[in-house]
Amino acid sequence: MKRVVVTGAAGFIGSNLVHRLNAAGVDDVIAVDDLSDGPKFVNLVGAQLSDYVDYREFYDRFAAGHYGRVDAVLHQGACSDTMQHDGRYMMDVNYRCSKQLLEACTAQGVRLIYASSAAVYGGGSVFREERPFERPLNVYGYSKWLFDEIVRRHLPQSRNQVVGLRYFNVYGPREQHKGRMASVAFHHFNQYREHGVVKLFGEYGGYGPGQQQRDFIYVDDLCAVVSWFLDHPEASGIFNLGSGRAQPFNDVAAAVVNGLARQAGGAGDQPLSALVEAGKVAYIPFPEALVGRYQCHTEGDLSALRAIGCDHVFADVTTGVGRYVDWLSAQLKPD
Repeated sequence: MKRVVVTGAAGFIGSNLVHRLNAAGVDDVIAVDDLSDGPKFVNLVGAQLSDYVDYREFYDRFAAGHYGRVDAVLHQGACSDTMQHDGRYMMDVNYRCSKQLLEACTAQGVRLIYASSAAVYGGGSVFREERPFERPLNVYGYSKWLFDEIVRRHLPQSRNQVVGLRYFNVYGPREQHKGRMASVAFHHFNQYREHGVVKLFGEYGGYGPGQQQRDFIYVDDLCAVVSWFLDHPEASGIFNLGSGRAQPFNDVAAAVVNGLARQAGGAGDQPLSALVEAGKVAYIPFPEALVGRYQCHTEGDLSALRAIGCDHVFADVTTGVGRYVDWLSAQLKPD
């Protein structure tokens, strides 16, 4: 790889991909983003870039061949706020820009690896890359699903690599700017540091307190899979990208509390029961506003990813969140 474009480059996943490319020796990286939220720049500090382009200028200029020979585009730029109800804005940013980019990559023979989302599955219980299981519940999920549909129609005649990755619950470094949309691990970390307790939802949907489950994936694992696709240009398609393992929110809370205890020089990890007894993990009544609108279980089916030969081993919550707590703690220490 020589020249790579990363859209959403100052964001959470995009910035981690930029640093991953640099670590692999790729420093001709064109970063595309919207820095109206100026503090996001911190995610790119230390990264090697050949250019930065505002996203409002990029798509037309790329289609016109302004950036010369590009080997691949890692398209992470999107509005990822699932609570954004402005459908016109969501479709413009998430669908129209992506469609224009696909057309330009096809015309120029550029490889495209883009971020889709597990939100395409809505409230379903089967998370497999097949239409019967795809029923998005919000305009964000719909915008991602509609572009996936365009890609599906495009793939049979495509001569260049096109990969859509349906991200599940990603957590890890460089998500601090996301506010309420940041991962539960990030919020648990800050909640425990401020209040000395992590609060989880109580019993709901047949699941005990804190036992509602998600497929959590550490961002380093996500980047490793993207790197795998860059090393395998023959692989195209739409694939789930989670750990393939559903774990309860209790596991996240315990990993955060135990990780911070290690940072403070405490003893070994304590079981959840001991953390609850000590008041370090507590439960609140399930919010009435979320009744009937909350997924209690997600778990990505990785069969398609494994079938093409990607055998990456994903970190479990204890391992991944432990690493993340170490990283977050290091950011708080003076140089």
